[in-house]
Amino acid sequence: MTFLPQAARSLRTISHVRAAIPRPGATRVLPMITIQRRLLSEDLRARIEQDVKGNNMIVYIKGTPDAPQCGFSRAVVQMLQAEGVRAYAYINILENEEMRSGLKEYSQWPTFPQVYVKGEFVGGCDIVMGMSKSGELTTLLKKEGIVSADAEGQSETSS
Repeated sequence: MTFLPQAARSLRTISHVRAAIPRPGATRVLPMITIQRRLLSEDLRARIEQDVKGNNMIVYIKGTPDAPQCGFSRAVVQMLQAEGVRAYAYINILENEEMRSGLKEYSQWPTFPQVYVKGEFVGGCDIVMGMSKSGELTTLLKKEGIVSADAEGQSETSS
């Protein structure tokens, strides 16, 4: 019996919404309302900041450096290897949905991987790729001591 009143309330709500929609030829404009759900708790923010500031370099990645789970993650791993970066912290964001969602809010960057150097957000795959092509990535990594100044910046090849 409680279903009928709930259904009636829903219909009233729908009819009120329809009444607010301008009819053809009307010039009334309704304001747009944006609702954003906050995904980043203070505990998660503290954990991310500890990870980002506690590591010289950290990459939030889909998968692991040894087994990336998407092409963009694989591309970033390969670029870092080509620059001579042999060790860095990483977190597999596929293992923790809260971390994955919270990082998007923390960095205000919607995609993964996300690369941080010395506590600063560098960017995702497209930014890192652009920096790699322009030489900015090499300069940054040497300046911040991630790779040695005499690193050749080329990946190892197998013989």
